[in-house]
Amino acid sequence: MNTYNYTSIPSQCFLGEGPYWHAGRQSFFWVDIENGKLFEHHLKTRETKKRSFPHYLAVVLESEDGSLILGLDRKIAKFDLETEELSWLCEVESEYQLHRFNDGKVDPKGRIWIGTLSTKFTEGAGSLYCIDKDLEPKKKLSNLTISNGMAWTEDNQTFYFIDTPTRQIKAFHFHLETGEIEFDRVAVEIQEELGFPDGMCIDQKGMLWVAHYGGSCVYRWNPKNGELLDKIDLPVPHITSCCFGGENLDTLLITTAQENLSETQLKEYPLSGDVFLVKTTTKGFLAKKASI
Repeated sequence: MNTYNYTSIPSQCFLGEGPYWHAGRQSFFWVDIENGKLFEHHLKTRETKKRSFPHYLAVVLESEDGSLILGLDRKIAKFDLETEELSWLCEVESEYQLHRFNDGKVDPKGRIWIGTLSTKFTEGAGSLYCIDKDLEPKKKLSNLTISNGMAWTEDNQTFYFIDTPTRQIKAFHFHLETGEIEFDRVAVEIQEELGFPDGMCIDQKGMLWVAHYGGSCVYRWNPKNGELLDKIDLPVPHITSCCFGGENLDTLLITTAQENLSETQLKEYPLSGDVFLVKTTTKGFLAKKASI
């Protein structure tokens, strides 16, 4: 296992999530879901900007036209960073007022994949959707509890997905042209003492970097054989997600949360809710942009 140094960026999120590297702006974005906050940290100036929305804000992605794509409550919207104007695109599960989005990514064809959960964390209440240019959400998986981390292999043959309470990373056959998926196997089983798998990203060697909620670490797993390869220890219990960024795509931005911590624990782990920058020995990929 390697030893990693970290730099913390104060943000004190109740539920930090949705890390995203915006190469054009050379900045990292992330969100505080419960408080509807969007953070942007410019890597060179080290300045952090904050915007607020009167919604649950779970997902930050990028459109080919230069605007951000935001997952707000159960709706997808475009957000113009210059005018700060929101344009609503589509909605899922409008009949379930307690549901919200949780995690989202753009696939190699520019389609948005985004999952839902019940804010009561009702077992089996969530689903995973795929949204293409027609803006008609297509359900890909149902009976999920906490729809979470996603990643695609470089050859576009495999889609990895996490439903957090299962403590499994599942591999699906992925059909690039159609966006169809078929379950293949359980790629990684997470032991109970390591916490719960949350958000994740994939590196250029095809290994998965997974945030472990309740596990104080980001773990690097080999999805081909389920082997644990490496870990990044952090001074907070609830690690929520991670993404590669920086000029060389070798820096992980890692989000964390204060939720489910007592006052005593918050005093013990005062950096909970902040984000961490960690230089790694590998590189990730530039995020794909949505074609909507």
